[in-house]
Parts: sequence; C-alpha cells; structure tokens
Amino acid sequence: MGRAGRALKETLDTYALSQNKLAVTMGMERTVVYRWVHELVDPTGETIVEIVRGLNQLDPSAAKAFIALYLIPILNEL
Repeated sequence: MGRAGRALKETLDTYALSQNKLAVTMGMERTVVYRWVHELVDPTGETIVEIVRGLNQLDPSAAKAFIALYLIPILNEL
C-alpha cells in the first residue's frame, strides 16, 4: 500500500486542500479520504479517476500534480 496515499497527501498539502473538502467534492465521507492519505486503504483504479476529477474541480493544478506524482512514475517503470 502507499503510492496513491502518499501522492494524495503530498498534493493536498502542497495545494492547501483539506481531506474534508475533497471528500465533499467527491460526495463521500471524510474518513474514506483519511484512510487513503494515511495509507490504511488503497483507492481502487476507478476511485483514482474520481480523485482526479475531484481534485480538478477544486484546483486543476492539483489534479495534474496528483497525476504526476502517482501515475507518471508507474508509466516510467514500464
């Protein structure tokens, strides 16, 4: 576990976005976002898309940063 949670935590911190704000934007409980950020649970592939959409609504730059932190390193490993 971890890569998505670490990328999300760094993105939220960098762009001064709260876990609660992202959760509300995504229409879910804050505890779900908390579990991702603290690497207790990994988001599913479908949820990664929803995270990007939620971040994009809050700050498009944050969505791009999350993609860069989470997905680009995976692509570079291929």
